[in-house]
Amino acid sequence: MELGEASHLQPPSPLPAGSVALRAAPARRLCTDCGVSRMAEPSLCATACQFIRPDHDALERRVHGRARRTDDDERFFGVSRGMWRARMRAPAQGAQWSGITTALAARLLETGEVDAVLTVRPDPADRWRPEPVIVRSAGDLAACRGMRMGFAPLLAMIEPAIAQGIRRLAVIAIPCQVHALRALEARLGLEELVVIGTPCSDNTSTENFHRFLARLDPDPASIAYLEFRADYQVELRHDDGRRRTIPFIKLPISELGDDFFPTTCRTCVDYCNSLADVCVGYMGGSGRQWVIARNARGERLLDGLGDALERDAPRSAGSRAGAVRGFMRNLERAAGGLPLRRAPDWIRGLLAWLMPRVGPRGLEFARARVEMKAVESIIHLRMKHPRRLRAMVPDHVWRLARPYGLHPEEHERARAGGASPAVRRTPNAT
Repeated sequence: MELGEASHLQPPSPLPAGSVALRAAPARRLCTDCGVSRMAEPSLCATACQFIRPDHDALERRVHGRARRTDDDERFFGVSRGMWRARMRAPAQGAQWSGITTALAARLLETGEVDAVLTVRPDPADRWRPEPVIVRSAGDLAACRGMRMGFAPLLAMIEPAIAQGIRRLAVIAIPCQVHALRALEARLGLEELVVIGTPCSDNTSTENFHRFLARLDPDPASIAYLEFRADYQVELRHDDGRRRTIPFIKLPISELGDDFFPTTCRTCVDYCNSLADVCVGYMGGSGRQWVIARNARGERLLDGLGDALERDAPRSAGSRAGAVRGFMRNLERAAGGLPLRRAPDWIRGLLAWLMPRVGPRGLEFARARVEMKAVESIIHLRMKHPRRLRAMVPDHVWRLARPYGLHPEEHERARAGGASPAVRRTPNAT
């Protein structure tokens, strides 16, 4: 499925506080409906969209003051001034984890550093559907806690916010939204922009997500919480208080169909939200949240939580190479039109027991996921949009894919400013 051609991309239902009626989204290919196409100048998509002609390296240098290093974990996770496992000492009720993202945004409003926070809350008719909202009060952020699944035209709310006189803004967003925001930042005329990012672990439409829930439980409407955890388990919580976990290996992914994840998510090269000031996710958290301060603004924001935020060094264990190679084999098999082989139940049970114990964990789990996304992006672009490889895949993504035998052909190399000579001269980079 390529978004923009789907009929479900409609303006959100109007709500009394913080909501704005938005323009309809024009048809777009390779679109996640970030909201730019709903702005006064829809043609800005050509400048802003990470799926058209992005310049990740230039934006990183502008936002963070330098390019990512290539000899340490920055080659996986982007520019970083600090990285931690973290949790709020007093977890927020209703938060997806402990409420770090909400706490950061609330502090910005409480201290007056920003006038409003642009984020999403649940649609009143569907708790899983994200609805963009402008939040002016820290107390109103409680209604935005938790995970949503689907595509939200978040950036379309910027123009209404500016029209309301807002000049200091915080935005909580996923990578494709943040790329577009940073590409347009200079023309917005804001006095202050703070970007709190979350890593994106693949998105899908809300309708597709409901199909997924229906395969997990006979009463999917009762599922109130779902989390993909770094211990290879999906955690479910129900309205009646029941909790259970399902190993990744036992998820019914093969039953969902090839259109469950859109091509955009399968070709996204910014899993870790590299252009945010601070990034809060799960992949490298080892049971806690994983927090990255990317620049001085991100450091100040985290420090502002003081002792309320508990932080320690990330952990790492296991080896990612086998997991990434197995993932790549499945991708190539599917790309060749062959069905994926479903392991017998006894093998799946054994793997479900083994992976949390011997598979990549902590930062090694996060490295594995980033390499998987690099491999997936290249394979899917070659299969579906080969002409876009030259523009969409930056140098650092080719570096990540090289240990798995993926190298750019001459016609796939980025134009000037893209792939550097180092890509050609440094074999076996890891």
